[in-house]
Amino acid sequence: MPVATPISASDTDLAAVRYDAKGLVPAIVQDSASGEVLMLAWMNATTLRRSLETGRTIFWSRSRQEEWAKGETSGDRQWIRRAYYDCDGDTLLFVVEQEGRGACHTGDRTCFTRRFGGS
Repeated sequence: MPVATPISASDTDLAAVRYDAKGLVPAIVQDSASGEVLMLAWMNATTLRRSLETGRTIFWSRSRQEEWAKGETSGDRQWIRRAYYDCDGDTLLFVVEQEGRGACHTGDRTCFTRRFGGS
């Protein structure tokens, strides 16, 4: 079983994150072994801090208006290995060790299985 590794973030780093009008920022999740993009979800200031403190991804559900820890019910947990924010501070990137079947709620490894213009 993977081990949680908290990520330290300074107040300066956290203050550099820019949230939208709803207090959210997109978070891209990438597999640490393959480099494959697994999913995109949303975080607010609280879920970002909790994710970094716990070493597991915790997101904000826009549809349910509540926090959710990835894999809490499915067992498909994400263990954060590295975390970044982009040059504008308006997008996050989490490099994770994916546990279980995968990241997508459909049961696929990645949410990005549909390709424009072909199969």
